[in-house]
Amino acid sequence: MSVQYGYLAFHLVFIVPPILLLGWLSVRRSGAWLDRRSLSGLAIMIVLAVVYTTPWTNVMIPEGVWWYGDGAVVARLWYTPVEEYLFFVLQPVLTALWLFQFLTVADRSLRIPMGHRIAGALAGLGISVVGWGLLETTATFYLGSILFWAGPILAIQWAFGLTYLRDVWPTVLVGVGVPTLYLWVADRVAIGLGIWEISGTHTVGYTLLGLPVEEALFFLVTNVFVVQGIVFYVWLLDRREELRALVSAPDWTPNVDPDVDRS
Repeated sequence: MSVQYGYLAFHLVFIVPPILLLGWLSVRRSGAWLDRRSLSGLAIMIVLAVVYTTPWTNVMIPEGVWWYGDGAVVARLWYTPVEEYLFFVLQPVLTALWLFQFLTVADRSLRIPMGHRIAGALAGLGISVVGWGLLETTATFYLGSILFWAGPILAIQWAFGLTYLRDVWPTVLVGVGVPTLYLWVADRVAIGLGIWEISGTHTVGYTLLGLPVEEALFFLVTNVFVVQGIVFYVWLLDRREELRALVSAPDWTPNVDPDVDRS
C-alpha cells in the first residue's frame, strides 16, 4: 500500500520541531545544562545508539517484525531505511535536549558498595535471560528481542551507578517519561498513517491505545539508555578529581570503602 506521508516527513513533523524548540531553550535559558560536558555525553550516546542498534534492526526487519509502507522510505542501507539511521541520531538528541533543561548532579562519591554493583549487573543480565527465553515463541519474538538486546546495556549502566540513580531518580523519571510519552504518540500516528507496520505474528497482541506494547517498551528502554548514560557521564566528570585520586592510589580498590553509605 502506497502511503501519502513518508518516514522523512515524520521526522520533519514530529522530531525536528521539538529538537529545535528544546535546542533554543537550552541556549536561551540560564538554568539549562548546555556545555562541553553535556554535549560530549550526547555525542557518545549518539555513537553508541548507531553502533548498537544497527545490527539489531537489520535482524528484525528481514525477520518480518516490522516493515514500511510503499514509498515511505527514500533508500535502504543493508535492510534498514536511511531515515531509521537518522532516527538513531535524532532520538538521543531529542531526549538529551529535554534532559538538559533540568539536569543536576548529586554529591555522591564514585565509591559505591560492591553489592549494589553486582545487583545492578545481575538485574540487567536477568532481563536478557528473560528475553532469550521469549525468543523461542513467535508471538513473543519482538518482546524477547527487545529485552535480550536491552539487558547488556542496562547491566553495564546499573553496575556502574545503580546507587546513584536513587539520588537522582526525579531527574531520571522526568527525563525518561516525557520524551517516551511523546514518542509513543508519534509512533502511534505513524502506524496509523501506514508509514510503518508492526507484525501481528511477532507480537503478543496487547496495545496501549493502539500502540503495540513492544513498541512502547522499545521507546522506554532506549530513552532509559540515553538518560542514564548522560546522567552517569556528567556525574563521572563532576567527580573526575576523585577518579584521578582513586586510580593513582597504589592500593586502589574501586568498590570498597569502609566509610561509604551502604544504605
